[in-house]
Order: sequence, then C-alpha cells, then structure tokens
Amino acid sequence: MADKCLKLFHGSKNGISGKISPVSRTLCDFGKGFYMGTEKDQPMTLICNYKQAKLYELELDCSNLSVKEIPLNLDWALFVAFNRGRLTKELSPALYEKYAVYKDNVDIFKGYIANDRMFVVLDRFFDGDITDIALIESLSALKLGVQYVAVTQKACDAISVINEYKLTLEQKKNLVIKSEENRKMGVSLADEICRKYRREGKYFDELIK
Repeated sequence: MADKCLKLFHGSKNGISGKISPVSRTLCDFGKGFYMGTEKDQPMTLICNYKQAKLYELELDCSNLSVKEIPLNLDWALFVAFNRGRLTKELSPALYEKYAVYKDNVDIFKGYIANDRMFVVLDRFFDGDITDIALIESLSALKLGVQYVAVTQKACDAISVINEYKLTLEQKKNLVIKSEENRKMGVSLADEICRKYRREGKYFDELIK
C-alpha cells in the first residue's frame, strides 16, 4: 500500500462542492469519512434516486498515509455494528472501548462494503435472527466490494478527481432495478442460511454480553 496510487470511485447525491473532506453521515460502515469504492457499480446504486447524482473517478495517493485494513470476519461485522450505533457503550463497555480506539492514528480504513445484499444479512444478525456462524458463512457467499474510507483531512487531501459523470435517466432506472434485485438476493440468502445454521453459534446479544 505504501507506494501505491489507487483508482477509486465515489458517488455523490448532489456533486462534490469545494474541498474533499471526511464529512459523510456519522452512521456509516466505518464511521464518518469520505467513502470510495474499487468498483463503480456500488456507489452508483446508492445515488441512483437523486436528480443531481454524480459519479467521480478518483486517484488516492497512499504513499504518506496510515492505512488500517479490516478483515472480512466477525470483527468486521462488530466494527460495522459499532459505527452504525448498534453496539453502544451501555450494551457492551469492553467491546465499545475496543472499537473506539480503532481510529487512533489511522488515515484510511480499507475493508469490505456492506452492500445491498449484505445489509439484509447484517440487520438480521443485529436483530437476533441469525447467529455469528450464519453471518460468517454468508460473508464468504456474498461478493462484497472493497471500500477505502478517508477519515482524516490529510487523507482527503491525497485524493484527486480524475473524471466526473452525471448519471442519465436510463442509467438511473437500470440501477434502481439492480439495487432491488440485490436486496431480494440478500433476503433469499439470509433465509437459507438461517435455516441451515439455526442451532449453531451465538446471537448478537449473547456476543456483546
């Protein structure tokens, strides 16, 4: 990573205005930051319902940045739970403190995206419908994209805009259909996994206790 310049993509509902900054909404996969993906389809499905939506092709210079990679496992799921407000200090003080220090001295998080299909499975895990074993099995079954999240201004300053594209009406229609298909696939997968592993592993409330 240290000497690489990466080509990434970012979807914006209304277009980037001014300086790139780590100012996404707080309750995202890896917390507040500037989110970029390795594949352009993922950010496009997130912005396809917005009139002024734009897709940006970017270059990220990682040569002077601290990059922390989050492996695709239960730790990843619990870190996402922490950042989305599902894992609070009141529920589990020890786990909360563990993930609270994850951002210390980190400029960029690298990890998998909780895409349209994974949202469904994650919510079922957080709501106590499936166990950790079922969740881990689903992670290997889903083809999740990789995201890079700039969580400091230093990291954002290392991002350059190469191109920007405004989505056409036809693109938006096709993306809405694709997004809905992905969600349905997630529901189907979660149902299958829940049946197969209903008696194996621990549930979310058991893990955080």
